[in-house]
Order: sequence, then structure tokens, then C-alpha cells
Amino acid sequence: MVTKLPKEIVKAINAAGMVKAKMSVEKTLVMGFLAGAFVAFGGFLAIMVGGGLPGIKMTNPGFQKFVFGGTFPVGLMLVVIAGSELFTGNTAISVPGVLSGRIKSFAWIRNMFLSYTGNLIGSLFIAFFLAYQTKLLASDPWLSVTIGISEVKVSQSFWVLFLKGIGCNWLVCLAIWLAVASEDTAGKILGIWFPIMAFVTLGFEHSVANMFFIPLGIFYGANVTWAQFFIVNLIPVTLGNIVGGSFFVGAIYWFIYEYERPGKVEKIST
Repeated sequence: MVTKLPKEIVKAINAAGMVKAKMSVEKTLVMGFLAGAFVAFGGFLAIMVGGGLPGIKMTNPGFQKFVFGGTFPVGLMLVVIAGSELFTGNTAISVPGVLSGRIKSFAWIRNMFLSYTGNLIGSLFIAFFLAYQTKLLASDPWLSVTIGISEVKVSQSFWVLFLKGIGCNWLVCLAIWLAVASEDTAGKILGIWFPIMAFVTLGFEHSVANMFFIPLGIFYGANVTWAQFFIVNLIPVTLGNIVGGSFFVGAIYWFIYEYERPGKVEKIST
């Protein structure tokens, strides 16, 4: 299994960031739709498998969380390997290029906005047509789990959701870094699975996943309003995701591997 060194990962990330900066509006939106749908598929699978273990949840809640988290990563595997535009990953990918002056800030913000919009549409599509209209979650234990997830996600404070958003996207972007490090599909799958499993099992908050989980609960009758979805949950989680990805991954790895202090003279001792 061939892998890149950390500095080579940043170089490859820079190349990906340049491609994203040049992508047309329509292609970014369509690929954003795909990413939202892919993440929603992962969330759908996690509810079906992890949510179908009420007995284990009562006796071994940690293991039930692990099963839920262990099935969710299929979404990011599809995003990275099949190709699409995921907002949370895009918060970090273009940052080294922006800080080095190779990518204009506007191009990065434009990409994030378009991918976010596409992600929302794709997530809602899967939630309404494939997870609600099919009635696949209409009976217990899945119905109770679906409604419960939605209600819990809008019952927390702004600060808590913001911090959970940071932790989530720190791990999500590291998963992308690990996937880029690998030269083969099996390595990419392993690199994605561990950090994504970790963030879901730990209970962190992913804005794009919530674009699926919360509306799905609303469709199934959860005591949650659309205003609560957007204002109470999505805003703080999105802001936390931006900080987690752009600062804790994109900016820090740029500082480590690309930043050069002005006027610095390299001295070599012999």
C-alpha cells in the first residue's frame, strides 16, 4: 500500500483546490447534489442498521453507537472515490492555496456556497423520496430512532452544537487527507472509515448529514419545525464545521508545510 508523505498530501490537496476553484457553477451544483445524496445514503444506512438494535442500545449503548458510526462512512467513500463536491471537505481543501495566494478567496467562498446549496438539495431528495416516500423507516424501532435523532439535534445550545461541529469536521477533513495520502482504493476506504466512524460514534455534528437526519424526522412527524432545523441546528453546526475544516486542518497544515516566515534565512551548520 503506497502512501504520500504529509507534505505530499498538501501538494495534492493544492492541486484539487485549483480544480475546484475553476469549476463551473452548474457542475459544482450537480456535484454538490451528488455529495449530499451520498452522505444521506450513509445516514440512511446508519439508521437502518444502528437504529435497528434497540436491545443492544439498552444493554451496550457504546457498541450500538459504534455500529451506527461504523456504517455511516459509506457516504464519504462515495464522495471521495466516485467524485463529488462536499461542503465540509471544501472548507479545508482550498485553504492552503488561498493562504499561499494561488487561489482567490472569492473562488473558495463561491465553491463552498455552491457545494452547500447542492448538498442541501441532494440530502432533501434522498430524505423525502427514498427514505420517506418508500416508508422504509415507518415502523419501530426505526421510526422512533428517526424522530428521536431529529428532536435531539434541535434541543442543544448554540455553543454545544458549534463545538460539536468543530470536532466533526476536524475528523472529516482528516479523513479526506488520509484518502488523498493513499494511492489505491482499499487504502482510501480505510483512511476514510476510521475518522468518520470516530466522529459519528462520538456524537459530533455534521451539517450535511443533518440536512438529511433532521428533515427526515420532520417528514416522519417529529416535533421539529423547519425554522428550528435551520436556525437552532444548521447555523451553529455549519459555523463549527467551517472552523474545524478551514483552521484545524487546512490552515494548520499550510502553516506546517508551506508557510515561510518573511526574511527568514535558512542556515545550515556543518
